[in-house]
Amino acid sequence: MGNINDAVGSIRGTPMVELQRVVPRGHARVLVKLESQNPTGSMKDRMALAVVDRAVASGRLPKTGTLVEYTGGSTGTSLAFVCAARGIAIKLVTSDAFSLEKRDHMRALGADVIEIPSRGGGITKGLIQGMMRRAADLCLTPSEFPADQFNNPDARGGYAPLAEKIWDQSGGRVDGFVQSVGTSHCIAGVAQVLREHNPDVHVVAVEPSESAVLSGGAAGAHNIEGIGPGFVPLKWDSGIADDDDAVSTADAMKMSRRLAKEEALFGGTSSGANVVAALRVAETLGTGSTVVTLICDSGMKYLSTDLYSAG
Repeated sequence: MGNINDAVGSIRGTPMVELQRVVPRGHARVLVKLESQNPTGSMKDRMALAVVDRAVASGRLPKTGTLVEYTGGSTGTSLAFVCAARGIAIKLVTSDAFSLEKRDHMRALGADVIEIPSRGGGITKGLIQGMMRRAADLCLTPSEFPADQFNNPDARGGYAPLAEKIWDQSGGRVDGFVQSVGTSHCIAGVAQVLREHNPDVHVVAVEPSESAVLSGGAAGAHNIEGIGPGFVPLKWDSGIADDDDAVSTADAMKMSRRLAKEEALFGGTSSGANVVAALRVAETLGTGSTVVTLICDSGMKYLSTDLYSAG
């Protein structure tokens, strides 16, 4: 018999493929890492495993305690998955601004889910900060551990193995790396490792054009779930990325639909935003170079939303 893992053992073994049809002639090759093939359909499984296991190992999260987190859905689902596998209780604060599939998935994995109403379904700075405050209010005793994804130092380390896989699967050739920014842990963790292999790798941070705060714009409402909190992430460092790029919700959705129909790659809206920005980098770098980005999560999380129901 081969090696048999528990449920969390299936995290990390995701493939990488080259885009075939949406990349114009004269561009660099564009590779996408299919993080949508993690167990919950999201790259956040990586950080969730690091956050939970390191908190337990350090004694910050008792095995009989409760993990508490604010979430747009994918982080919460990933944390609920790891907590279910580890036998740990979890309480999550989210909102109706995020897909029904995510909220149902969290509950299916045993999470106690609290929903805060949004204004017209928009993702805004006020909504995210309200979710953060509610989660903090729930941490009343030492047995309740605040995962606090924006501040948690263990989250970034969860993405180091992703960077090593990207380097290996690309054949040791990454000239550009493009990733959308929510907490910033993924882009920071991957960029750090890739630069150890290639100090000249060009790193681009992606955010919604409706809320382009990294480039000095005003915060606003958008519908690219998982990114663009409306404020500069607390762990953000301007040295993480060489450039930032703003992509509209409409353009991100359009590309997500193209990826499904033309490349057979079924991702969420942030995945579409990543590819829009990656194509811009690929045009600049030109043939002979390699640009890598992520399909952050599965389109299965968005079937009830405008991304695919109106597509």
